[in-house]
Amino acid sequence: MKKNESSLTSLVSAFGRAYHSKYDSPKIFDDFFAMKLLTQRDYRNIKTNMVNGIQFFNKDIAEKFKDNPDEILKWITQVQLSPTPLARAAYCESVLQNEISLGVKQYVILGAGFDTFSMRHPELESTLEIFEIDHPSTQQFKMQRLNEVDINKPRNLHFISMDFTEMFSYEQLFEKNFKYEKTFFSLLGVSYYLTKDELSSLLDQLFANVPTGSSIVFDYADEGLFEEKGLSNRVENMVKMAAASGEPMKSCYALSELEKMLEKSGLLIYEQVTPEKVEERYFSNRSDYLTAFESIHYVHAVKK
Repeated sequence: MKKNESSLTSLVSAFGRAYHSKYDSPKIFDDFFAMKLLTQRDYRNIKTNMVNGIQFFNKDIAEKFKDNPDEILKWITQVQLSPTPLARAAYCESVLQNEISLGVKQYVILGAGFDTFSMRHPELESTLEIFEIDHPSTQQFKMQRLNEVDINKPRNLHFISMDFTEMFSYEQLFEKNFKYEKTFFSLLGVSYYLTKDELSSLLDQLFANVPTGSSIVFDYADEGLFEEKGLSNRVENMVKMAAASGEPMKSCYALSELEKMLEKSGLLIYEQVTPEKVEERYFSNRSDYLTAFESIHYVHAVKK
């Protein structure tokens, strides 16, 4: 992953969350802090690139709203960009808040990007240690951006630069005072890009140094990923865009297959949320374009 690629991915994700917080109602996930991490230039450039790319996503929408770039941006953001990141973040953080009430003291975010949880929850600064793990170039870019916009890093936030898709190590976490105690992990938007062996190995490594009751939330694609077209071909477009970017999607799972993988790592599925349940939980009774993404499921798994 090159620096500009990791930076762009982080910015586009932040853009989607910022757009939702500013313009959409009702809120699925209100990341009111995301906009603070974007410069006006970032926002303008991402908007321009998306609007100019509408022909790839939907030629009918391109023609219908050819004189209305704001509606084109809304369509692309709500149909293609935002549904999965918003809903999986809402699910993950609802599980996390419950885990905190049950005694979790450590939160490890794998593939953190421009995550803002620590900044949105200053009340947890003395009770929850947060470890953001990501590619070195992504973390360098985030730290640079925090300095540029004059945001102080919370005392409980620890940056860990690591390409965990190749090898996960606890060494740097222990250096940042990570302890052997009940821990919550999030792995969002990552499993698709790992081989099945890579995901299995990562889960083994993650849960080798944490006690019973520690858990993880992650999203995964079901067996329909490479055949499903989705609303306005958005699933197919997602797969094509990933391949074109040089980071192709590699894996999808049957639930029984995933259960066996988790069992091997000493984990049991506490909850699995299907696309239908995601739609019911987060997207019902809306009047905009936002709907649950096809083929994408969420899992909360707990160490036995």
